Amino acid sequence: MGRTGQPIYLVTFFMFRQDRKVFRPLLPLLSTLAQPFFTGNIKLTRRFRALTLITLGSLMLQGCQSLPSASLFGKRAHPDTPALETWNRLESGQKLASARHHDDTSGLSSLLHSSTVADWRHWQDPVLPEYDLWDRLRANFAMDISSNDPRVLAEMAWYRRHPGYMDRVAQRASRYMFHVIEEIERRGLPGELALLPIVESAYDPFAYSHGRASGMWQFIPGTARHFGLENNWWYDGRRDILASTDAALTYLTQLNRRFDDWHLALASYNAGGGNVNRALRHNRNAGGNGTFWELNTLPAETRAYVPKMVALARLIADPEANGINLTSIPNRPYFVAVDTNGQIDLALAAELADISMNELYLLNPGFSQWATSPEGPHRLLVPVESAELLAANLADLPPRQRMSWQRYRVQQGDSLLTVSRRFNTTPSMIRDANQLRGDIIRAGHELLIPIPSQDARSYALSEDQRLQRRQNVARNGQRVEHVVRSGDSFWLLARRHGVSVRELASWNNMAPGDPLMPGQRLVIWSRADNARTVASANNRSVIRRVNYTVRNGDNLASIASRFRVSVSDIARWNNINPNRYLQPGQNLTLHVDVTRN
Repeated sequence: MGRTGQPIYLVTFFMFRQDRKVFRPLLPLLSTLAQPFFTGNIKLTRRFRALTLITLGSLMLQGCQSLPSASLFGKRAHPDTPALETWNRLESGQKLASARHHDDTSGLSSLLHSSTVADWRHWQDPVLPEYDLWDRLRANFAMDISSNDPRVLAEMAWYRRHPGYMDRVAQRASRYMFHVIEEIERRGLPGELALLPIVESAYDPFAYSHGRASGMWQFIPGTARHFGLENNWWYDGRRDILASTDAALTYLTQLNRRFDDWHLALASYNAGGGNVNRALRHNRNAGGNGTFWELNTLPAETRAYVPKMVALARLIADPEANGINLTSIPNRPYFVAVDTNGQIDLALAAELADISMNELYLLNPGFSQWATSPEGPHRLLVPVESAELLAANLADLPPRQRMSWQRYRVQQGDSLLTVSRRFNTTPSMIRDANQLRGDIIRAGHELLIPIPSQDARSYALSEDQRLQRRQNVARNGQRVEHVVRSGDSFWLLARRHGVSVRELASWNNMAPGDPLMPGQRLVIWSRADNARTVASANNRSVIRRVNYTVRNGDNLASIASRFRVSVSDIARWNNINPNRYLQPGQNLTLHVDVTRN
């Protein structure tokens, strides 16, 4: 935002925010009039600035007199949720790949959690203004996007040369951007933040980077845990549209309070607050002004990150002048949340809502398996037009019929782990379904097992099916299937097969930092001359789970030596500190290759 236009635009923006309900129909016109002030594209004479300001003020006064006082959105079913507490600042940053890597050819959140159909229908009835979401987004722009830094100009040129990219992004964003903008407006944040998922993931909720960042907002595991995003076998909150958006905007708000500068806040979202602080100290010690554009010691990825955001905002602020044709996105909610009051098979839920499985997964990408998580969240996002049908059908469906069940007679040698793997579920799920107090099961005992209601391929966007499709893509080299053994690492396997660590991880929908587990199957497109021999030698392994009780005199090193595993593996499998002493009677879980023992 140029210094000349900034005061006028901020006054206009502040007046908009005082009663957005009244001024929304005027936003497209006002946005056009205010355009030159915040794009920094033209020089304004004092007379023209005064004339424009008078015009804007006159339009606002007329709007106040002529529009009804009731909200254009109707009376809200619920009051806005209070602002969340500010969490402690994070020093560890997000190590993210460019979103282009992911591009393969009154707050809404409180309303979406309504448990009755009447609530969301009451809110849906009013007619929204006709302008699309891009117009609404422009009206909320508040950052300085006037920089002509060469990095910004280069990014703008890239977007102009690749119009198909923005078309694909707009198509994906059409499901989610209304909710993102609603949350941004509710918190009083700059509209440009709705563009951050374009930079991060190209608005792909299944995006996963080599830095272990996941979801539309690309949270790494540590940051996700800090902001309360759950991650288990059933569910990954980093991919949950509602939960991740809430966490991302809370994090960004916190970073802006810390640095009092949105460019620095965005840089911190990418590189971490500690890295930005060090770059600021270095810059100021050298006599700099401490602006983002002077921070040359930031990581290369971060130095390109903020310019991408600014370039996008510049293009969207004035698409015609920049030769960009934006695909229209309607200014209306795409989805509504319907309470499920417990776990439900996703194939059944799609049938009850009369939508496709893919549509259900795209709106609920946080669910990794064939059903929602037994621990919650117990809600599903569905298209607005499908919500009433799903809610009515759920009301008529007994809880026991929301999952499919199979009786299984325990065989000699079975354990909860082996049975759960056989039926694609978890030990805790079987334990809860059968009211077991521990992990011991006896041969001949009958278990009730939750199972998918349809063939695995029907759950096309589940974690397993996405992995299978990824592994089946043909690459250069000879396909080798490798069963992970104790002591294996990405580095060792990559070196053995003449490939890079990043390639090997990517072929298996993983990041180089993800842990390998014994028994896990990897697909490797080997470039080694003896690929077939290497594969044969390394796949003659049989992994078994062993429960070991610690005895007097045992330590991690002696146990690791006895079972031919590593100390670090034992520590990871049992979530224990390798530097602490073991206690006699303590139970350890080991994954042992019986062909080596």
